[in-house]
Amino acid sequence: MWKDIGDREMGKIRPNSFSSRIKSNRISNLQLSNNKDIVSPHRGSINSLQVDLTEGRYLLSGASDASAAVFDIQRATNYEGDGLIAKHKCLFSVDKQHQKGHKYAISSAIWYPVDTGLFVTGSYDHHIKVWDTNTTQVVMNFKMPGKVYRTAMSTLATSHMLIAAGTEDVQVRLCDISSGAFAHTLSGHRVYMVYKVPVIMYYMVFMVADGVMTVEWSTSSEWVLITGGCDGAIRFWDIRRAGCFLVLDQSQSQLGQRPPVLARSAANKVSVSKSLSAGQNLLVKSRVPQKKYANGHGMKQSTIARMPSKGSARQRLHPGMLSIQDRATAHYGAVTGLKVTDDGMYLLSAGSDSRIKLWDLESGYNTLVNFGKVRLQASKAIQLAVSQDSAQVFVPCMAVVKAFDVWSGKMSLTFRGHYESVNCCWFSSQDQELYTGGNDRQILVWSPSKTITDDTNGRQAKDEDSWSD
Repeated sequence: MWKDIGDREMGKIRPNSFSSRIKSNRISNLQLSNNKDIVSPHRGSINSLQVDLTEGRYLLSGASDASAAVFDIQRATNYEGDGLIAKHKCLFSVDKQHQKGHKYAISSAIWYPVDTGLFVTGSYDHHIKVWDTNTTQVVMNFKMPGKVYRTAMSTLATSHMLIAAGTEDVQVRLCDISSGAFAHTLSGHRVYMVYKVPVIMYYMVFMVADGVMTVEWSTSSEWVLITGGCDGAIRFWDIRRAGCFLVLDQSQSQLGQRPPVLARSAANKVSVSKSLSAGQNLLVKSRVPQKKYANGHGMKQSTIARMPSKGSARQRLHPGMLSIQDRATAHYGAVTGLKVTDDGMYLLSAGSDSRIKLWDLESGYNTLVNFGKVRLQASKAIQLAVSQDSAQVFVPCMAVVKAFDVWSGKMSLTFRGHYESVNCCWFSSQDQELYTGGNDRQILVWSPSKTITDDTNGRQAKDEDSWSD
């Protein structure tokens, strides 16, 4: 570290490179925090966690006892252990005792992306509620057709205030906060198959939970929504149009790094010119890359469209509408988790088949990064987290959380601390801290190792200096 500081002073390292090195070093040293403790008021499993995107100060949690709580993770409530352990109690919580609270488990709790004045909760009681943080009152209520598995709002949106909801129903619904009504529904996911296993004299029927288990907005476009269903499909939607425009297919793979941008664009120009000269009409949907800024970090917009197919076959505007491509699957089982990298170039998915996959969003191909077979929960959605530089992905794997290198698939860290299965992760890019919640009703904080002994030694040295001979 001191060498990097010296190189930075000499101008050998650029400021952004120096900052990235420091943050990467802090992430590699994550361990169970011994100086920050979240005092959980929940009496059920923690299903959702999120730190607000504006200040990076308030942690929102949702639990299966139908309660939601907000914590101030920057200012401690009190201190213990000679002032070394900061206790963070909830600022407030809403539960079943609230007049308009949820009746059953809260499966998703998210902040309003613009400020901390509102937060949204989705529950198994078939309701999505929008809460006023200052008054802790429900200001809007959406009745859904089934259990709510996951909710999401776009962090880039400037033209809409939509809540995407994945429920027991195969249709994805968009709830409009500005009008208090449903904007429209997205139809495409299918009912999960029912398996009949022959047993002596009768058939035993097995059926997994149905619907859309996870939803995620693109980090490069406010109009693109990604959904993962129990049918094993991952679909991309342009919410301004009907029908999905892309369905990920696990059989379509691409090895190695992307070709250089200039070489790829030149190759595309040559292929298009040849096609036009041969009298072929290619309908190619493209978008000019732009720079987007969210949370103070610059992000380059990526193209989320399928590349033109080879041969003389005509490329349709919505390949997801084709019968063959429309039935493609990304996992052998339900899709239980989705996470888009901050640059909007890649997508990470987790499924009930105990597989994690990395997808190139420009081509829609599976990159075939081998994360190995991990133990994942299959009966409920899990919340993945990605580091700020998108180099590490944090995955709840039963009672532990594992960190994988996104590009190689190698496991770099294992976090052991929960006594039961872990359901959710959230990585705070401001402090490089990881927050996890599980069925043991605990919210654990994983932070870079801090030399508390140095502080103690410093105090002792100060006391020794005050003594007189």
